[in-house]
Amino acid sequence: MAPPPPPLGEKSSEVKESTAVDNRPISTIVFIIAMQTEALPLVNKFQLTEDLDSVFPKGVPWVRFYGNYKGLAINIVCPGKDPALGVDGVGTVSASLVTYASIQALKPDLIINAGTAGAFGAKGASIGDVFLASEVAFHDRRIPIPVFDIYGVGSRKAFATPNLLKELNLKVGKLSTGDSLDMSPMDEASIVANDATVKDMEGAAVAYVADLLKVPVIFLKAVTDIVDGDKPTAEEFLQNLAAVTAALDQTATLVVDCISGKCLSEL
Repeated sequence: MAPPPPPLGEKSSEVKESTAVDNRPISTIVFIIAMQTEALPLVNKFQLTEDLDSVFPKGVPWVRFYGNYKGLAINIVCPGKDPALGVDGVGTVSASLVTYASIQALKPDLIINAGTAGAFGAKGASIGDVFLASEVAFHDRRIPIPVFDIYGVGSRKAFATPNLLKELNLKVGKLSTGDSLDMSPMDEASIVANDATVKDMEGAAVAYVADLLKVPVIFLKAVTDIVDGDKPTAEEFLQNLAAVTAALDQTATLVVDCISGKCLSEL
């Protein structure tokens, strides 16, 4: 039998606990970053150390850098290199796994999924822009059965940070996630339906796990390529990766500076 509801005017213990957490200063942040090229400037900026005695299961390629910066315990977690092919473990599967493992091992107050992304010029995006995602969804999980279709899209709101947004004057847009760098016509139709400005390969997967385990998550995405532009996506991505990663590093540092000393409710 379910417990009786609290008397009118009183909050349930679950709500009280949530409020207490929101009003507690943030102490531990986990960055989930797909590519080590994207992560290393931040590792250097925060003067982090690689965890050689890993908190993760033995044999996985996942990499953690850790340290303290302005009163915050900072962790940067990357999927690492594929053991067989030696490339970064991009995409939703690796992102889900490292997010789950990081929450279990590190108990963060906040997750920041940071990385590069494509974006749409028609939505006002330019190379080097850094977006704070307002919502995330998938664009390649097509299940044309009632209710399963909604599950497939998996739309979720990012943790609301109105003060952070105002203080840093960041661009805002919806983020759409899929496991391909290119964009098929069916993907494009789904992205349009999602009303997305930014397109990546990890965000909605990170959001799914964070939502399951009730950890707030925000998304910082720096634009390397214009999806509806005239240049091939892969070529434009590689051409702009280094410069745009520097822009991401700068914005992520400002975000952490802004978070330092604050509670979740103050973001």
